[in-house]
Amino acid sequence: MKPVLAAQLYTVREFIQTADGLATSLNKVRAMGYTAVQISGIGPIPDAVVKSILDDAGLTVCNTHVRAAWPWNDLDPIIAQHHLWKCRHVAVGSMPQEYRVSEEGFRRFAAEANEIGERLSKAGLTFSYHNHSFEFVRFGKRTGLDLIYEETDPRYLKAELDTYWIQHGGGDPAAWIKKMNQRMPTVHLKDMVILNGQQAMAEVGEGNLNWPAILQACREAGVEWYAVEQDECQRDPFESLKISYDNLKAMGLQ
Repeated sequence: MKPVLAAQLYTVREFIQTADGLATSLNKVRAMGYTAVQISGIGPIPDAVVKSILDDAGLTVCNTHVRAAWPWNDLDPIIAQHHLWKCRHVAVGSMPQEYRVSEEGFRRFAAEANEIGERLSKAGLTFSYHNHSFEFVRFGKRTGLDLIYEETDPRYLKAELDTYWIQHGGGDPAAWIKKMNQRMPTVHLKDMVILNGQQAMAEVGEGNLNWPAILQACREAGVEWYAVEQDECQRDPFESLKISYDNLKAMGLQ
């Protein structure tokens, strides 16, 4: 499959809380050149309405961030939603706060994620974990992120690595992508700059990350979807999405 650029809708979350807002926003995203989106941060809009808006805008759903309370005990609505949207890839945006305080908590999360991933796999879906930087806490010689992937089955828990947050945690984005070879359907792309002495998010290609190495690692690792995300923007979020799209296209992606 040829890699596809997608817009992570969390970037424009304040504009997509209603059906009308979602429709306007998706049309803007499609006009930029994106052909796919990751659904995250949308308001309480019925799934069938979301599907109709996506179809009208000519957009595919590459992935989602499910907001159900963890652990996900009732998977039937999640499975039905993803089948309706024709989206194979399910993800959780983070782990709950109470899991983060100890190695035991990380192990518990990994065990639960593995079980959920196995159940989703039987429905023809994949399950991925999206990292931040707190997972780079160390337990002996390995990080929490190491623990999550070493203690889960690659068939049942995939990676949705975030380039900014890996760098923020002191990791090497390209090295981590290579480590997740054939285990990462979607990557999250955002850049890093220093503003007033602090790390800050930036449009892809406007900051200090090593994009040639990152994109080459993605190609080698078999990444299918390149999702542009920016949790915090220094300008209009739609303008940020467009800048990232144009820069990535200039780097050889479509």
